Amino acid sequence: MGMTITEKIIAAHTDNDSVKAGQYVYAGVDICLGNDITAPISIREFNDAGLKKVFDPDKIALVPDHFTPNKDINSAMQVKTLREFAKKFNIKNYFEVGRVGVEHALLPEQGIVLPGDLIIGADSHTCTYGALGAFSTGVGSTDLAACFATGEVWLKVPESIHFVVNGALNKWVSGKDIILYIIGKIGVDGALYKAMEFSGSAISSLSMDERMTMCNMAIEAGGKNGIIAPDERTREYVDERAERKYNFYESDKDCDYCDVHEIDAGDIPLQIAFPDLPDNTKSIEEAKGVKIDQVIIGSCTNGRLSDLRIAAEVIKGKKVDPSIRLIVIPATQQIYKDALKEGLIETFIDAEAAVSTPTCGPCLGGHMGILAEGESALSTTNRNFVGRMGHLSSKIYLCGPAVAAASAVTGTITHPDSVV
Repeated sequence: MGMTITEKIIAAHTDNDSVKAGQYVYAGVDICLGNDITAPISIREFNDAGLKKVFDPDKIALVPDHFTPNKDINSAMQVKTLREFAKKFNIKNYFEVGRVGVEHALLPEQGIVLPGDLIIGADSHTCTYGALGAFSTGVGSTDLAACFATGEVWLKVPESIHFVVNGALNKWVSGKDIILYIIGKIGVDGALYKAMEFSGSAISSLSMDERMTMCNMAIEAGGKNGIIAPDERTREYVDERAERKYNFYESDKDCDYCDVHEIDAGDIPLQIAFPDLPDNTKSIEEAKGVKIDQVIIGSCTNGRLSDLRIAAEVIKGKKVDPSIRLIVIPATQQIYKDALKEGLIETFIDAEAAVSTPTCGPCLGGHMGILAEGESALSTTNRNFVGRMGHLSSKIYLCGPAVAAASAVTGTITHPDSVV
């Protein structure tokens, strides 16, 4: 019996020639990641254990992105903890304000994570890097502290579900719609502790940005990781960034999947996830006309350059409906810079949107767009749990960038064709 791509990558990071689903292993990591919420806990555990050195300062990444630029004294102290730890142990991949970006957009952009890597992060959306053909998964802060010291993680090899998406996507439909459609079909626990492997002609046609969007949201179906076998598009993306060797893996033809879902891309309409779970999905036709108070375009899910391009294409020459707020957050400084060069930022400002420096901000109800009592937001982020963006009575709807931009123009959930 052959191995899945997930099993192959895990095996390559152990002393075993092969592994199988359900097996427990200690695996070496290529990169371990923490942010300004999770890493301070890890650092405290590391210090309380009396540890005096990290396993490899070049394999640790610290990205203070959630509450930065610091929104208050507490957030400033959190970042100070990271800064001092990074300085003490000479950690190269520490990203202060001015260099910072949303972690799951920043690390691929900087070439820090690569195909074939095994990556853990004390953030659930670490599964994003599966888009490069890496095994990446979220862990707790204590696990991260242990990894700081040992360079290893203890894990159970997950079973794999294969999602095969073939055919041509409809106009405006993107990777965000594919993953919301899948989550809507299988539920928020439909892939619990399983690898979600995506393939098929529709997946191959996706940009790297869209592949990252899909793998980013694997956790919203309970997935241990999301993963897409690397191809030439992957190679083009990483070759201009990589400063070390990387490896391409793919699943064997005789590997064992616990389930296989075959999906016709043409059957996927533009998706809206209604409150209060990402699996509460409806088509744009079912959602049209829902009143909103705020639109967010950004986050580790849809704050990349291609997302901003799509949103700008829809909103160019128009104004945001005066009854709502549109907040646009490029996910990294480089994305912000590229969007400036292309005139995208000017387009958003001319439309009367607010444009922010890179931050997670409103995605987790941190800052830069908190919802008041009874308000509703339409967002390109990844979660719409109760109280996620502010008041417990507020509501969040999830969508892709085209629908977000169109809806900002009308003040209600709107199909992009209605405004373009």
